[in-house]
Amino acid sequence: MPESRPELPRRGRRRWLWVFVLLLLAAGGGYWYWSKNAATTAPAGRGGFPGRGMAGMAVPVKVATVESGPIAYTLRAIGTVTAFKTVTVRSRVDGELKKIAFENGQKVQEGDLLAEIDPRPYQVQLDQALGQQKQNQAQLQNAQRDLQRYQLLYKQNSIAKQQVDAQAALVQQLQGSIKSDQAAVDSAKLQLSFTRITAPITGRLGLRKVDEGNIVNASNTEGIVVITQTQPISVVFTLPQAQLPDVLAQLRAGNKLAVELYGRDDLHKLAVGELASVDNQIDVATGTVKLRADFPNEDESLFPNQFVNVRLRVATTQALLIPTQAVQQGSIGAFVYQVGEGDKVHIQPITTGLIDGRVIAVQSGLEAGQRVVIEGVDRLREGAQVEVVTGNAAAAAAAPQAAANSGPGAGGRRAR
Repeated sequence: MPESRPELPRRGRRRWLWVFVLLLLAAGGGYWYWSKNAATTAPAGRGGFPGRGMAGMAVPVKVATVESGPIAYTLRAIGTVTAFKTVTVRSRVDGELKKIAFENGQKVQEGDLLAEIDPRPYQVQLDQALGQQKQNQAQLQNAQRDLQRYQLLYKQNSIAKQQVDAQAALVQQLQGSIKSDQAAVDSAKLQLSFTRITAPITGRLGLRKVDEGNIVNASNTEGIVVITQTQPISVVFTLPQAQLPDVLAQLRAGNKLAVELYGRDDLHKLAVGELASVDNQIDVATGTVKLRADFPNEDESLFPNQFVNVRLRVATTQALLIPTQAVQQGSIGAFVYQVGEGDKVHIQPITTGLIDGRVIAVQSGLEAGQRVVIEGVDRLREGAQVEVVTGNAAAAAAAPQAAANSGPGAGGRRAR
């Protein structure tokens, strides 16, 4: 009896193990049978396995036709709007600021009065110089009359030659004094004119930096106000040195290169101008060169120190064009989904060229008139049947498939 007792538990464990294995097999078979029936009976776009449930259905897509047309060779950069001229208006004489004749932000013309400095001290200096000039002029006139008398007496042998020469020297001395007096008068007039501060250029004023009643000095570097010329205005930007030869070739040929400016979103066009000049050296630290373009800025949409997106149009060529969104990238390189006969697509490798905004040039792989898919490519594969839709119909038709692809049990596989 003691030797037979251990065999009973072993037989019981084996029996339960076989029961457990049979239950697992039954459960697996049932799950497989249920999954197969669910995949074949589930309606399109409502759960299940969408890859199989959508089999045989046409994929709604939007297409574009390959066209032949001009495409611009455009260089892109980020530029800074720079005032055509910037002048800090400073006083050229010392004195009390008696009058401010402008408003902050006002637009002024060259020669407009901006401010006045107390002119009285400079008027006194001018009057003093004029008085000295009058005095010397009277002395000169008297000396010239004496010289005429001496010359007449000398002809009559009544006086010595030395006396005539001395009088002639006195006349020349007084003539020199008259010139000095005239210079003093002109200097006093100039200093007096500096008490009226006028606009040196046409432009727009900034905020004034000093108020009436303050004493201003010619040595003050801050100035009274700053004028910026914004019509026309310029934009400074940089390009890599590798792109410089293409630009210089056009400039040396006498061609004017158009420059377009866009806002921060790179969509809204701000202004159109021309390339004005290229810097005479390349920055060795960055390998770039500075360029400047000029713009009329008639509507004053450009503001000094504003950052803008620059598009420099170097040249325009003819090529086959398709939307950039039609081009896909894969292990074979660039390719498109071309819609062929019977609205079936196939993968077509292409060689791309210039890109101008939303259009790209195709150098090889396509012909004019062919159709390529621009929307719905993520649900396509070689030989897939498509349904060409237009406008908002593409999004509406794609909604059921998108819901199916994101439903329970949906996979993330892209059919390509």
